[in-house]
Amino acid sequence: MQFVTILRLLFTMATYKPVLSIAQQLAPRNAPLRVIKSSQLYISQPNPSWFGNPPDKPDGAWSCKHWLTSRFHFSFAEYAGGPGNFGVLRVVNDDIVQPKRGFGTHPHRDMEIVTYVVDGSLWHKDSKGNAEELGRGAIQFMSAGTGVSHSEANHGGKPLRFVQSWIVPRRRGLKPSYGSASGFDRQDKWAYMVGDAGAAGEEAQVQIQQDLHMFATELSSGKCLDFDVREGRQAYVLVLEGDVTINKAQLSARDACEVKGPLKLDVAAGAEGAHVLLYEMAKSSDARADAVLP
Repeated sequence: MQFVTILRLLFTMATYKPVLSIAQQLAPRNAPLRVIKSSQLYISQPNPSWFGNPPDKPDGAWSCKHWLTSRFHFSFAEYAGGPGNFGVLRVVNDDIVQPKRGFGTHPHRDMEIVTYVVDGSLWHKDSKGNAEELGRGAIQFMSAGTGVSHSEANHGGKPLRFVQSWIVPRRRGLKPSYGSASGFDRQDKWAYMVGDAGAAGEEAQVQIQQDLHMFATELSSGKCLDFDVREGRQAYVLVLEGDVTINKAQLSARDACEVKGPLKLDVAAGAEGAHVLLYEMAKSSDARADAVLP
């Protein structure tokens, strides 16, 4: 009996494959492609009263018991445990707002703010007299500049999901401005949505005061697109819906990756298709400490 036990132990030792810890799998900061899994993101579910909402009261239209569920890709608000930025990209918050809830009037200053609606309807109103409602695939942008106040809400009957991004402007004290755009052709192609207002011949519908460019695509099942991250450039890629393979990296909904150029990306959708957001900007030395290799 003891002999059998020893044989089993020896077999286990011979066939054992160690599971690497996260620390052992961490990608070097200069790796061309580094993955951030959704499980690494901080989840914020703030007190509803902080933003002028009544107490949470879920009904059949709510997808969870909290009025807001926000996934922070960078340090923000009460969370200081993540990276501070990726190049000029300062904030990427993936938000779900339940019906009849929202963000009460609050101020912004010296930041380019771009919001991409993933699902549902987003209502915006600001101190400059702008007010409108935007649906899936629309972009809302605001140069906060010397100061502006606004509110955002979900007046609809189903949960609203949007990704709000803050980009550091090329200079402070800009004149505040607001705009929006929709109707982008993103089916199985990259829709070029946001560009640099300071670049000669810029053709993007949305133009911000920084060298940052945003693209989106909705890929059909099995479809593939490429994207060339050139020398001296970098990209942050966020999978909004579905699953994709980016080069060797397997990413699911809400996963992201950092890319340092030069590198050609081959983005292939899984069986259910995929919805992908991509930020492209000048290369910087910063990188997320806990990103892993594909």
